[in-house]
Amino acid sequence: MSPRIEPLPPGEWPEEMQAALAALRPESPRHPFPPRDPSRPKGLHVLGTFARHPQLARAFHTFNGHVLFGTTLSTRQRELLVLRVAAVRACEYEWAQHAVLAGDAGISPEEVDRIAAGADAPGWAPLDAALLRAVDELLQDAEIADATWAALRAGLDDQQLMDVVFTVGAYDLLAMALRSFGVELDADLRKPASP
Repeated sequence: MSPRIEPLPPGEWPEEMQAALAALRPESPRHPFPPRDPSRPKGLHVLGTFARHPQLARAFHTFNGHVLFGTTLSTRQRELLVLRVAAVRACEYEWAQHAVLAGDAGISPEEVDRIAAGADAPGWAPLDAALLRAVDELLQDAEIADATWAALRAGLDDQQLMDVVFTVGAYDLLAMALRSFGVELDADLRKPASP
């Protein structure tokens, strides 16, 4: 699919994008920001698409900055949720970008692959399985079932439970946008072809 909304290259981003990018960094982060490394993927196509609407970008980035860096969930828990949303919604861009962040959070490549299989795949700890199941239930029914809620409640407090729902919602919304706008994978997010 070619882009329905062509991303702007960084040199053409409007001045307002600086404030939109700054909004991704909450005042009191609980989690570290990704390392600044020139070899890491940069997500320029998604940011370039947001550059077409800097006011929207700033509003979404304020919310998403909390989900990424201010959440009461661990980075592992956050990435399990995000990758499961990407898998269920078949959002290649979200999956590729967050597979990188999952590695930062200590999620092994085997676990990343297992996320696509879902909560019933063998090897998940009970809380991890409940998080994955919660994604499926939220995306299907817009509600976490009682049994899953009880499993989550055994390991999470009220704020963490709220962050579960809002993380799934944020990344479901982003998957809709990425797919609807036709945001293509950046070259630095593409896996090399198998030999």
